[in-house]
Amino acid sequence: MPFDPLYLLFTAPALILSLWAQYKVQSTFKRFSNVGVRSGMTGAEAARAILRASGLDGLKIERHEGFLSDHYDPRSRTLRLSPDVHDGRSVSAVAVAAHEAGHSLQHAAAYGPLTLRSQLVPVVQIGSQLWYVPFLAGLFLNMAGLIWVAIALFGAVVLFQLVTLPTEFDASKRARAMLASVGIVRTREEEEGVAKVLNAAAMTYVAALLSSLMQLVYMILRAQERR
Repeated sequence: MPFDPLYLLFTAPALILSLWAQYKVQSTFKRFSNVGVRSGMTGAEAARAILRASGLDGLKIERHEGFLSDHYDPRSRTLRLSPDVHDGRSVSAVAVAAHEAGHSLQHAAAYGPLTLRSQLVPVVQIGSQLWYVPFLAGLFLNMAGLIWVAIALFGAVVLFQLVTLPTEFDASKRARAMLASVGIVRTREEEEGVAKVLNAAAMTYVAALLSSLMQLVYMILRAQERR
């Protein structure tokens, strides 16, 4: 397929934003990895304290390899924390660990956006892997119908990312509240550091959504050209 200037026009700004967001979250995490918390807790200990205070002692916390690979698995009810978070005694470590614990609190409360996101996972896995097949076929064969199939598949990915935003922001809100109430974060400086780490992480989700929206608009324009 020949180079398409319109594709570059739509996707380049979003790509730049995504790269900036990734740089921001990594640099912010590394910066506050050098700032300890007075409580002296590791990320794993902070997560456990939050779970205990919330009556969720039964959840597992595991050490998971990879940089910032932290996540909550609702199927096995497990918090998986990267080494820097699991073992770290820093503002960054407790912020990320508390955020993932926030997802477990959402799960326990049947938080709507988290439930919907979990239900969308099978559809999104199919859409994210296959959307480009009907899209490229539609361009080559000049068939708008195939492109609209691709748009439907990719639209599921966009919907998933849209639902992810309130889920992530709410998890961070819960994290900050619990860190303060449990006494893991004790000073204003620590609270500000936690906020910066979590806000930087949130920007990656915003950037991903904007990038996908621009991609979706591009696909719709190409489909309309072939009507």
